[in-house]
Amino acid sequence: MIKNLLLMGLSMLSLNRLAYSQDYKQVHADMIVVDGHNDVIYASIFQGKDIGQRLNSGATDIPRLKEGGVDVQVFAVWSDDAKWKAGAFAHANAQIDALEKMITTNAAEIALAKSTADIEAILKIGKIAAVIGVEGGNMIEGSIDNLVQLHGRGAKYLTLTWNYNVPWASCAAMESKKMDSKAKGLTDHGKAIIRKMNQLGMLVDLSHGGEQTFYDVLAVSNKPILVSHSNAHRLCPHFRNLKDEQLEALKKNGGVIGVNFYSGFLDPDYEKRLKKIYKKQFGKNADTTQSTWSMYEQLSKEAKYEADAPLSKLLDHIDYLVGKVGIDHIAVGSDFDGIESAPQGLNDVSKFPLLTKALLKRGYNKADIAKIMGLNFLRILKENEE
Repeated sequence: MIKNLLLMGLSMLSLNRLAYSQDYKQVHADMIVVDGHNDVIYASIFQGKDIGQRLNSGATDIPRLKEGGVDVQVFAVWSDDAKWKAGAFAHANAQIDALEKMITTNAAEIALAKSTADIEAILKIGKIAAVIGVEGGNMIEGSIDNLVQLHGRGAKYLTLTWNYNVPWASCAAMESKKMDSKAKGLTDHGKAIIRKMNQLGMLVDLSHGGEQTFYDVLAVSNKPILVSHSNAHRLCPHFRNLKDEQLEALKKNGGVIGVNFYSGFLDPDYEKRLKKIYKKQFGKNADTTQSTWSMYEQLSKEAKYEADAPLSKLLDHIDYLVGKVGIDHIAVGSDFDGIESAPQGLNDVSKFPLLTKALLKRGYNKADIAKIMGLNFLRILKENEE
């Protein structure tokens, strides 16, 4: 009798788990999922890889986007300022050419969206909507005409800086070092660029932007701003994350912050843990002066997983950000293919449903998860177009 009751209990538990598993997958499938930042153009497409086919490298391809239920993917156009001190505008256009070629080759699966109306139309016919985001103001080469041209090609946001200052705006990486306070923030030309972006309906993205640049933009912009791939500085004090005061200003502006999946922006212990694991694997031959990317890529699959931030760290950042700015101001900007390490189990675009599952477990309801996973991003996209 006891054995039968035990078997019945285990059967009910298995059924409950199965129902829960099916439920989170359905919840995810019912949402519009938007990833606000992905570096697959430079990492794969521009290198000649066909992301229409499943790849054995990287975090992104069309088969995995479909598995992950990603409806809208923002493709970042990026160039390293140090390597592209000249010709960055041409480099940006070459990357957009490569993206357009990929879309043409895979036209049955994906289409370019230049507006929220385009996104709606593309989703109605069951395709992935590809959106362009330009990551780095160096690519306009100081020219408002170049900005207009990139917008015309579909760029829906411009990340003002990467990890170097541009002549008209300072970045977080440089502001975090010793820098003349008079050189921080936007110049008059930088302010003119922001006004033009507002006029064009192009989102101002302040990920990578310096703290003074952040506040200067908010003083000029008449539209909600985006911080496409950053986290909470209080939980992980990295210059790429936003301080509490910035979060309060973001909320007042009506803007949105997209949580970044990078272990180094989620977990302050990531680099120390990575070096320890690297030393364990390579012993006295371990050179921990290398970049985190280089060390991570040399690790075994099991060691990489051990080095990755726990998924709970990403959820902690979401919880904290919701507490600071509210559910209407949080989005997702994975930074896939621009990072070497993501949270455990969330290592490529096919795994997005696991984030929905984790958010449900944290107690978020379907409506709030839908906001985080896509609706908030689409809202400010629309508000910038108006």
